[in-house]
Amino acid sequence: TIAETGGLIPKTTPSTPLEKAQNLVYEAWETEGPERVALARKALEICPDCADAYVILAEETACSTAEARDLYAKGVAAAERALGPEIFEEEAGHFWGVLSTRPYMRARLGLAQCLWELGEYEAATEHFRDLLRLNPRDNQGVRFFLINALLILGRDEEAKDLLERYRNDPTAWWAYSWTLWAFRQEGDAPRARKLLRRALKVNPHVPKYLLGWESPPPDTFKSIVMGDESEAVDYVMESKAVWYRVPGALEWLAQVARK
Repeated sequence: TIAETGGLIPKTTPSTPLEKAQNLVYEAWETEGPERVALARKALEICPDCADAYVILAEETACSTAEARDLYAKGVAAAERALGPEIFEEEAGHFWGVLSTRPYMRARLGLAQCLWELGEYEAATEHFRDLLRLNPRDNQGVRFFLINALLILGRDEEAKDLLERYRNDPTAWWAYSWTLWAFRQEGDAPRARKLLRRALKVNPHVPKYLLGWESPPPDTFKSIVMGDESEAVDYVMESKAVWYRVPGALEWLAQVARK
């Protein structure tokens, strides 16, 4: 979940209301269900600027994407109050490396994802861009959401720049994104075929799920392993809409993948 996206801080002896509230959040992440929600609500009673508490409520209590969006937005606002304006200038470029910024980053990514699901594509894309500006090392994997957004919106030049910026990314997501970008530029050309052959080596399982030849396993994967079916399912679930929007892409993929 977004709330548990790495970089958790070991519990320390709290000296401020926010630190006390954050420690309750750490306890909440170690529980589930009603107890997790209760701890998040208690954290907000102690300090209304505890952004991660809003993240938990968005994940655990929201009955709709719109409701989750509003809770994430409250989390972003809470984090902005807690951090103050200076840090956004002083620490831009390595934001995630400052532990106190991570609740903000988690809340803002959740907000961006909700906006995308609600069809507010431009607003979501701007959030994705700015999250990468703040933290280009991209500990949260924001680049994967941004590349899909850019491809869907037809921002091909920006998509190419992003693909090149993270050219050493070893994932299936990046390999197949490069492939789709190239196919849209030039169709069934040597470069696109070369990129597809490389993508098939990175993860050969993607086509069977993307093309509907097989259904994803009914059980969710506990972890994602590069090169195996878990990675393929994760990519397809998030990216199939991108392929559907490129005329001829799925037919071409099927033709090449069968060989």
